[in-house]
Amino acid sequence: MAEKYAQLWQIDESSFVHGKGKHKTVQQRQYELLLEYRDKLGEYIEKIDTCGSDRNSYSKTDKSATFMRIKTDYMGNDQLLPAYNVQIGVADEYIAVVDVNHYRSDMDCFIPLMEQFHSRYGFYPKYPVADAGYGSYNNYIYCEQHGMEKYMKFPMFKKETTDAKYHNDSFRAINFPIDENGVMRCPNGKAFHFLYHKHVQGNQYGRQEEVYQCEDCSGCPYASQCKKTDKNRTVRINQELTGMHKEVIENLESIHGALLRMNRSIQAEGTFGVMKSDR
Repeated sequence: MAEKYAQLWQIDESSFVHGKGKHKTVQQRQYELLLEYRDKLGEYIEKIDTCGSDRNSYSKTDKSATFMRIKTDYMGNDQLLPAYNVQIGVADEYIAVVDVNHYRSDMDCFIPLMEQFHSRYGFYPKYPVADAGYGSYNNYIYCEQHGMEKYMKFPMFKKETTDAKYHNDSFRAINFPIDENGVMRCPNGKAFHFLYHKHVQGNQYGRQEEVYQCEDCSGCPYASQCKKTDKNRTVRINQELTGMHKEVIENLESIHGALLRMNRSIQAEGTFGVMKSDR
């Protein structure tokens, strides 16, 4: 655009004036503004290229590091600092695999760590037990594709398994009964009709959620417990993911799952404790 503008007005940069008391022409001001935009755009392109598509920040002094919310300091303040996410896989009290990357979320670190394990040993671990930071649709599908059992907790695992009130809440869409015609109904007996499929952003396996809307919420005696707006309630459901969560709960609450969880707490967390203590 700057070149086109210069050609149109036959601009000669050697005739430009600068400094205090000099009067710039409209063409000079506009041309210089276009050049500023060009330089700024180039700066943005460079920053986006440095950041990449898998993170949204980086440190100017260490461009491989990502800003992460570190645990609170001794004054109770949250710390947002450039950092790396260190991952270890521990088996039989040995560190079997290590990975360091710039993903903030542990969910994004699971697959790279398993690939590191596979490249080193030539097979995938059968029981990759992990805490609630790792359980996601992507990671569960990955486990299915590579012969691994699902032993990673999902974010609501503790609440789902220890909070009976939450688990049995009749206003959760997952607990809505299905009538003999296959229609989902709320506690007030109103039908929920399918609206559309919604693609889940950032999902690698094309995961979609089904969006349903209540036929009529007007005059509902449970409205204050069921929804927060005056509109008919809409819910999002993914039966496949719900089935995966049930499978994870069954695995982790079995005797074998309890043993794996206990060993993970001792060995993986204990290893990190030693590393942090020794700085």
